[in-house]
Amino acid sequence: MAASSGDDAPRPNPLPSALVSNLQSVLAARRPPPPAAEDAGAAAAVAETSAPEAGSSGAPPVADEGPAKPPVLLTCAGGIRSPGLAALVDALVAGGRCDVHVCAPESDKSACGHSITIRETVAATSVDFTGAKAYEISGTPVDCVSLALSGRLFSWSAPALVISGINAGANCGYEMFHSSAIAAAREALLYDVPSIAISLNWKKDKSKDNDLKDAAEVCLPLIHAALEGIEKGTFLRGCLLNIGVPSSPTANKGFKLTKQSVYSPAQSWQGVSTSRPTPATHFMGMHQSLGIQLAQLGKDASAAGAARRINAQRKTVEVESVAATGKPEVREVVKKLFRAEFIEKQHECLDEDIDLRALENGFISVTPLNIHGNVEPETGAPASDWLSVAVGLEEAKEDSVFTAEEQDAPVVAAEKEAPSAT
Repeated sequence: MAASSGDDAPRPNPLPSALVSNLQSVLAARRPPPPAAEDAGAAAAVAETSAPEAGSSGAPPVADEGPAKPPVLLTCAGGIRSPGLAALVDALVAGGRCDVHVCAPESDKSACGHSITIRETVAATSVDFTGAKAYEISGTPVDCVSLALSGRLFSWSAPALVISGINAGANCGYEMFHSSAIAAAREALLYDVPSIAISLNWKKDKSKDNDLKDAAEVCLPLIHAALEGIEKGTFLRGCLLNIGVPSSPTANKGFKLTKQSVYSPAQSWQGVSTSRPTPATHFMGMHQSLGIQLAQLGKDASAAGAARRINAQRKTVEVESVAATGKPEVREVVKKLFRAEFIEKQHECLDEDIDLRALENGFISVTPLNIHGNVEPETGAPASDWLSVAVGLEEAKEDSVFTAEEQDAPVVAAEKEAPSAT
């Protein structure tokens, strides 16, 4: 038998057996699958891609959003940065019942009545307010309401409600003639838009900014009731609501329908020194915040500086002398500076259902006022009925009947025994 040559003998594999096994596994994985397997894989891929589409088509439709919230316009005589306005914006935004819009003066415009700006340009500048669209206006509170309702500033036909406040200081009786907070609400009434004015019975050296926040909370149920009444067509027409909150809002005794009093604060004029600025504490009014005090101090310093410049550059006027000599007589131009302040005066014999008396007794006064500043005889009973429903009274009440002869008679109050819930 012939022996085999060396070339025909098997050669040993120089690679390790483990590496060879791994290479064989990789090559086997790269081989194309048989036709049946390809068809099955394609079918599975189609099923995977079509599954989400089928699921999405079979899913229930997304529910539509609820009806649009009614737009509400806020303004404040104290200015865009007043704590009363901020408290009201925060309360309404947190309540979530309306879309809040703000249009307020760029500075404090209290006690300027129903004044308007004409023949001058009024600037509107956007301001950041969380949850609200806001502008500050270089005009009066009445300008703010008029501009906002014109449709030039906000894209609406008209807001559902205009609220002026929260003012730091009561607006009772004849104070309404000076009050720009009441004037702003009255301007909305001229446009046939429902309006409310809210004021806190601010007490000097006692009230704090937190009281304004509490005032906003206790008035929130009445504001929501007003929006609901406006939507249903049951809200009072032809009058605004002047709401007064007692100095301790959280300790209030409830809402009370009241009449406008004849109370008017005394106006006191004080001379301003031209030699040096008068201390800011002399001119501190109802507002106790540090910013207002510093602003007032700056105004006093400017006034004193202007007076000194006038004295340094004093003008003289030559007039014909009455003396026999015929020489001209020199007369000096005199300029004096004054500042007016409102001071509380004593009042007695006020009926229990008068706005000021209700505030002092701890009630939240609700006084309906028409454009002329009084209550029509036919307004009393509907106002009492609406207020009773709005605050959810359970006890029976008598109907308030206003007649021409009973204008001075007490109004039947719609009140609660316990403090209102915030």
